[in-house]
Amino acid sequence: MAYTLKEVTIRTNNTPDGVKRIEKLWEDIGTGKLPILFDSKHNFQNGVSPISKYSNYESDENGDYDLTVMGVKSDFFAHLENKVKSGEYKKYEYIDESIMASTQNAWKTVWKDQKDGLINRAYKIDYESTVPAEYTKDNKAHCYLWISIK
Repeated sequence: MAYTLKEVTIRTNNTPDGVKRIEKLWEDIGTGKLPILFDSKHNFQNGVSPISKYSNYESDENGDYDLTVMGVKSDFFAHLENKVKSGEYKKYEYIDESIMASTQNAWKTVWKDQKDGLINRAYKIDYESTVPAEYTKDNKAHCYLWISIK
């Protein structure tokens, strides 16, 4: 009997060791070792997209937080867009040649906006969705961030 996980959570941070834990988590998801995108028999789950949820912040981006990777359906993204419209979240999008570059630049923009006083982060629950270049029409990697604001 095949099974899938709905989500998996690790406690981590943005230190080099924390980033290694995040990379290992994504490696295990990508290979199917953690069956979120694939079931336990390595069958791809159609209509499921991975999304990262950042929560349980110790302080700010310099402290520990929970990183949860979830498999979601398209209606989840519509739900996030409604939160943007209501002013509860601010959406960031960054497009670059690689996932690593698009993700790093998106977060740098969030941190700069916060430092410059353009946003006031709530540090409640934030979301990230990255799309590899091979799945996009423009052949570039996309990173979408939904940041909870006060």
